Amino acid sequence: MASGASAPAGKTLFGHPPGMTVLFMTQMWAEFSYFGLQALLVYYMTQHLGFSQARSSLIYGTYGAAAFFSPFFGGIIADRWLGRKRSVVLGGVLMMLGHFAMAFEALLFPALALVAIGNGLFIPPLAVQVGNLYADKDPRQTQAFSAYYMGINLGGLLAPLVCGTLGEVYGWHWGFAAAGFGMLVGLGVYLYFGHLLPPDPPTRARSPGGIPVALTKPEWRNLRLLVAIVAVVVLFRIAYEQSGNVIALWVEHETDRHIALLGSGVEIPATWFQSINPLLIILATPFLIRFWAKRAERRGPANLLRRMSLGCVVATLAMLVMVVAAALNAETGQRVGAEWVTAYFILLTLGELMVIPVGLTLVGALSPVQVAAMAMGAWYIAKFLGSLLAGAMGAWWGAIPATMFFGAGALSVALAAAVLFVMSRRTPIEIG
Repeated sequence: MASGASAPAGKTLFGHPPGMTVLFMTQMWAEFSYFGLQALLVYYMTQHLGFSQARSSLIYGTYGAAAFFSPFFGGIIADRWLGRKRSVVLGGVLMMLGHFAMAFEALLFPALALVAIGNGLFIPPLAVQVGNLYADKDPRQTQAFSAYYMGINLGGLLAPLVCGTLGEVYGWHWGFAAAGFGMLVGLGVYLYFGHLLPPDPPTRARSPGGIPVALTKPEWRNLRLLVAIVAVVVLFRIAYEQSGNVIALWVEHETDRHIALLGSGVEIPATWFQSINPLLIILATPFLIRFWAKRAERRGPANLLRRMSLGCVVATLAMLVMVVAAALNAETGQRVGAEWVTAYFILLTLGELMVIPVGLTLVGALSPVQVAAMAMGAWYIAKFLGSLLAGAMGAWWGAIPATMFFGAGALSVALAAAVLFVMSRRTPIEIG
């Protein structure tokens, strides 16, 4: 992708342009607002609105799917009409209004629609701007998307603690209001420090004569490669998305969560295990950024497809850990220790950090400037499809042995690793 205009000189967050901090903070607060609503939604519908569990789950699933399908269309709108900055601002305003509208029971469905549509307009152009801060082949691009991904998870970690606590203790509307306030803060950061970001390219990418600029053969080749990468990442997502679905059930029913504390037994809440993933991402990302930077200095640019393949191998090991845990559970008929699922989360997170941020880097580096936001929106279709397929796979939980279920997940990620490795040999993409 052709880089945008250079951002003002200077360094901050991990030695990157000042605009990187702006995008990091904007995304963090946006994720705080998004996950704040998500943490409360099902409880709000079942406990306050009196919806059945089945109806609440259907609404929750439809809303989540829409929120990660809309970025494809939001990217098209940003590329063709709005431009990146206006799309980010409009999307942020819609999400903020949606969160505040959740304070009114009658506006539940319009509020969720506002958040889903706003998310689609907000995510793709903001992520594209990360890549625009750097020149082509700048070795810091991969590190930048890793830091950006850490911001996503930092917001996701804080949201349940703040919005969830306010909602459960002081009232649901306080939790939703906190989510809306988080989005307001993110918009304030983006608007106030917007001068640190590169200017938008012309919408529709038209030449002075008014004729649309056609994609070149290399650009078409890059787009086909990106489609292939997104398709492979779906295989990764099928297994990965079980971490909040079937793995949550495993933790609740098949994991011994008791620990000895001050002479008495204490049971760890099952929901706490869901915080392992974002916490590890936040802790591990700075070390990985330094490691990859030093590696690039010693060995030169890294083959990013091969790095993604390695990440899938590590995620396969995570699923195999659960295969062994399930075998022990079946043999003894007893709950297994918490160390098994903890090891699963550690390996899954390490694999994730070599797949998702690197994939974002490739989208930013390979997308033609004419369709950069649309291509970034297409990246989120992998999450959309992976979540749907993971849900379909989850329907087999309990119907087949747990060892077979986790083995199927391992097979899915191992297949992704093999395909990415073959792609890395045929089309090596090297960025520091």
